[in-house]
Amino acid sequence: MSENLVIVESPAKAKTIEKFLGKNYLVISSFGHIRDLPKKDMSVDFQHGYQPQYVISEGKEKVVAELRKHSKTAKTVWLASDEDREGEAIAWHLQEALHLEPQKVRRIVFHEITKDAILNAIEHPRTVDLNLVNAQQARRVLDRLVGYELSPILWKKIKASLSAGRVQSVAVRLVVDREREIMAFSAAGFFKIAGVFFADKAQVKADVAKKFSSEKAALELLKKCLNATFMVEAIEKKPAKRTPTAPFTTSTLQQEASRKLGYSVSQTMAIAQRLYEAGYITYMRTDSVNLSEQALGAAREAITEMYGEKYLHTRRYTTQSKGAQEAHEAIRPSYMKNQTVDASPQEKRLYELIWKRTIASQMSDASLERTIVTIGVSGTAEKFVATGEVMLFDGFLKVYMESQDDESDADSAGLLPAMRVGQILEPEKIVATQRFTQRPPRYTEAMLVKKLEELGIGRPSTYAPTISTVITRGYVTKEDREGQIRPYKQHTLTGEKIIEKTLTENTGAEKGKLFPSDVGMVVTDYLVEHFPRIMDYSFTAKVEEEFDEIAEGKIVWSKMIDDFYRLFHERVEDALQNSQRATAERRLGVDPKTGKEVIVRIGRFGPLAQLGESEGEQKPQYANLRKGQLIESITLDEALTLFELPRTLGEYEEKTVSVGVGRFGPYVRHDEKYTSLKRNVDDPMTITLERAIELIEEKRKMERERVIKTFAANQELQVLNGRFGPYLACAGVNYKLPKDIEPSALTYEDCVEIMSQQESTAPRKSRFAKKTAAAKPRPKPSPETENVVTAKTAAAARKTAAATTKTAAAKKTAAATAAKKAAAAQKKSK
Repeated sequence: MSENLVIVESPAKAKTIEKFLGKNYLVISSFGHIRDLPKKDMSVDFQHGYQPQYVISEGKEKVVAELRKHSKTAKTVWLASDEDREGEAIAWHLQEALHLEPQKVRRIVFHEITKDAILNAIEHPRTVDLNLVNAQQARRVLDRLVGYELSPILWKKIKASLSAGRVQSVAVRLVVDREREIMAFSAAGFFKIAGVFFADKAQVKADVAKKFSSEKAALELLKKCLNATFMVEAIEKKPAKRTPTAPFTTSTLQQEASRKLGYSVSQTMAIAQRLYEAGYITYMRTDSVNLSEQALGAAREAITEMYGEKYLHTRRYTTQSKGAQEAHEAIRPSYMKNQTVDASPQEKRLYELIWKRTIASQMSDASLERTIVTIGVSGTAEKFVATGEVMLFDGFLKVYMESQDDESDADSAGLLPAMRVGQILEPEKIVATQRFTQRPPRYTEAMLVKKLEELGIGRPSTYAPTISTVITRGYVTKEDREGQIRPYKQHTLTGEKIIEKTLTENTGAEKGKLFPSDVGMVVTDYLVEHFPRIMDYSFTAKVEEEFDEIAEGKIVWSKMIDDFYRLFHERVEDALQNSQRATAERRLGVDPKTGKEVIVRIGRFGPLAQLGESEGEQKPQYANLRKGQLIESITLDEALTLFELPRTLGEYEEKTVSVGVGRFGPYVRHDEKYTSLKRNVDDPMTITLERAIELIEEKRKMERERVIKTFAANQELQVLNGRFGPYLACAGVNYKLPKDIEPSALTYEDCVEIMSQQESTAPRKSRFAKKTAAAKPRPKPSPETENVVTAKTAAAARKTAAATTKTAAAKKTAAATAAKKAAAAQKKSK
């Protein structure tokens, strides 16, 4: 029995904290939330101030029982969940679910998991802050109301299995609006003129600042330059400086990790969570850029020791974002002198990025000298301008430079040779190049996070799950797309000749960008039409401000919910009764071959093209839209090519080989078997018979090599090759293989031993069992990621899950029995 019980959310956090406390402290994990609203119904009591009806989360019964057992024997229970609103809610749920007496409960918070921070928290406990709890409850209840009332409308008016959410739907709207801006954009051409000159023997590059709207105007200036004199008219030198950016908040870390490391926002948060729980960095969900006095002192010491006194410049940053409340400090290293950590490569890279940004924020400005040279042209008023800069002192740039979303905006000014006013420059060449106006950029995940933050939508804890949700549910896709070849003109003046060329460039290529799906666009349009308030950016931001006011104790959470719900529910009733079904149908025209009309619309399984309509016994022909095609922008010719599938490629092994597109994408069909085409490699419209045969044989080889070994003693026991490497399978249950074992060398006895060892733990379920098994504990599920299910659907799902779980349990028992029998037979033979 321990006098002190410390409860945290994760085992990793518990393991780290345990090292700092003595034998009188038992540190246990709750594995995230232990209570939540049940999925089967609304679970909000409208008659009693919208009180949520919480239940113990599925699969957490044993965890709660264990916590109750230890809490009964402990004199003091320390609730050490995270310091934000969701962490406060977890602490409150623990207090309620474990029936803890208030006098034995201590609430402790800390920004970092270090010995000093933990011991300081123990010395300064407090009670659970009910204002923070109520702010979190308000968010949870409001999101439940919106999700459970909007989603069934979408099922009825658009298609089944759709969902809506207060933040997720607004995030989708941002992506949809941007796509429509791009669709409406028309690139305008213009000409830029640049020259290369010689100052004595040194080369100087200079540009004409003006853009020329026509090719004729650009050529006129080139002709004036034919016999012109180029003279330095002015040289301006002025000091410049660069100042470091503030330490990381959640959103700026997600943005910079995306630009510098290529991490998705959810990947960044998962890695940061591990670093925090290991004690390497401070809490990773924060909108604050502040550093504590202790951190500033540690940074001063580290900078002075590593780089010298002249590189030190202590700065105190203040948070500008409204309602910053997730933590009191920026994301920083726990120990400033540690430039790196002993961790995985991904964790190490993110930690080093955080260290560099934090240290740089406390370093001196970079000092530069910027030079601007103006070059006059005889016979015209136009000027060439050359810019350059010299680094006088690198300052913080010695450690870190922030990246930009658009690298073309980066300052590329280089060094300039020595020149003097009145000096005549010799032209080497002057080039007029056709350029085009740039369309609005599509969002990356990081850019969308930045936009959400700018609009005041969501909070640090919601950015990553919101984006993951809209991608998972198919409203938005994240993908790479090839560009298109575009011709452009270039006129080059060298000597006394002007040479014209037509060149080409690849334009519009995208990497890791967010694209709306047809379903995402239809859902957005429907919600904007019938629920404009929910989809309004400023309203969503106003709701976040009201959550902040609840956290500060300024307003009552149930009144805030009531003010929202009364108007919202009226809209729901009106939409159910009066709104029309939305299919986004477009009639593109008539097929010249058949005379039938071509229609594109949302079907049961997504966007499709339809040729003809039902007339008597004659049925329409259907084809799925291909990747990158949208109902809103597809043309008649593009739609007609879809009906060329399935197409016959030829014969192989005296059987027909054809290619088509189905619900799960493009495929090759041969001998009644289907083989998927490689994503971003194969095109069903251009694939050849030879390539199709190659794919067929690849699949056959993979299937042949799937089974590594079988055993006569038990036909159900197999050593198999899986997506993640070799594993054991027996009676529908899968078992991991130790890394140092050669799968093909395993004996029957070896397999029995491995299974016996893992029977006492939780073996990896088969793919089928995985889908219905109880979910593993997850750290802090976001309200926006909630899966919306009606009571009827949920009941059916529970019934199916129960039956499947029963089957899986039976298979597990059979596997255990097989292992025991084999072990007994092996012992008897000895």
